[in-house]
Amino acid sequence: MVSAAVPKVAAWMKRRREETNSGGMNPLSQCNEISANISVCKNVQKPPIGRFVEETAWIFRQYSVVCRDKLVQHETVFMRKAKRWTACLIFWLAALCARADLIDDYITTQMAQRHIPGVSLALVRDGKLLKTKAYGKANLELGVPVTEETVFEIGSITKQFTATLIMMLAEEKKLGLDDKITAYFTNAPLEWTNVTVRYLLTHTSGIKNYTGLPGFECSKHLNSAHFVEAIGKHPLEFEPGTKFSYCNSGYNLLGFIVEKVAGKPYWQLLQDRIFQPAGMKASQSRDLDTIIRNRACGYEKHGNQIVNREGDLTDVFAAGAIASTVLDLLKWNYALESGKLLKASSLQQMWSPYKLKNGQVFTYGFGWKLDDYKGTRCIGHGGATSGFSSSLQKFPDLKLTVIVLTNSGEEGVAGQIAKGIAEFYIKTPKPVAQN
Repeated sequence: MVSAAVPKVAAWMKRRREETNSGGMNPLSQCNEISANISVCKNVQKPPIGRFVEETAWIFRQYSVVCRDKLVQHETVFMRKAKRWTACLIFWLAALCARADLIDDYITTQMAQRHIPGVSLALVRDGKLLKTKAYGKANLELGVPVTEETVFEIGSITKQFTATLIMMLAEEKKLGLDDKITAYFTNAPLEWTNVTVRYLLTHTSGIKNYTGLPGFECSKHLNSAHFVEAIGKHPLEFEPGTKFSYCNSGYNLLGFIVEKVAGKPYWQLLQDRIFQPAGMKASQSRDLDTIIRNRACGYEKHGNQIVNREGDLTDVFAAGAIASTVLDLLKWNYALESGKLLKASSLQQMWSPYKLKNGQVFTYGFGWKLDDYKGTRCIGHGGATSGFSSSLQKFPDLKLTVIVLTNSGEEGVAGQIAKGIAEFYIKTPKPVAQN
């Protein structure tokens, strides 16, 4: 806990700035009060590092003024104050160096307890980058460390990108959210007649989730017609719009829809409409045959043993096949928030809960989950592919975004770490992280 002395010191700092700017206090009196308040600072436990550095730099500037203008006139008094300040400065610097970064401690503890090979982290608050850091190994066999440029599979965070492409086309009046999807698939089964684009976005279509079913492996290279034929053999699980059931099939279909509407491959559209405008140079398909610079290896845990992930993977396409870095996802986050990609009204639609036909409100928008975490709003999404776990979580009330990428296949681990990091800010509003 931060001592109650901090607000007093902060108020004093603000008052001194105002008085200095207006010429309302002479430098010697200022020097006396600085020393008195440094004594107050000694009673502060675990000060916010960012604030401490900022105020220390300001105090140095004030002493420079004193030295320049009043040193000769008040030499004896000033030297006593300067010696006292020097002792306090040494005390503070020692405390600063000795204090471990709480978030680093938290992440390394989680990695050890849960056998996570590597983690890449980014924190943004109030539009400012607080921290980016890499931990552990991207490749255990070669001993390659994770860096901020390490490329991880981000799994279902991909859904945010697919939904954004849909909203771009909707803004351009090239498709409607309530369009029937049978207009885009000539071989769609008859019972898909009432399935709309909106139902695909919100996981309320009733179409069966293909994940785990045979016949959808990456090696099959299914195109639009073959995918619709394969998944269309399975009956709807419920009437469209009446239930929520997480469905990767829906997002793959959305990927095929944007291809048909825009007349370009999905991956080319991502490159042209999102990656390039946002400056996301490392983001691309996780294509298993492609040599991707700085790609991390994925790992699973069997008991207490870490093993390489399986090679026979499901093709997750527009539902989860993007590979990216924390640096690129920072750019994605900024591009969304700045309005570079979508209108504010479109983003608001994506971040609004969906109401089922029976009036029940479900906390999922368009590619974003809408949660409440310990009394704090949370808008985000996790991702999981074999050997990887990822999470991008936004906490609007805290003006905080947490991005966590890992090469561990433990389900939900990245999201749990991201929300664990948010707790430092929920409990203590002042930042605790430093680069």
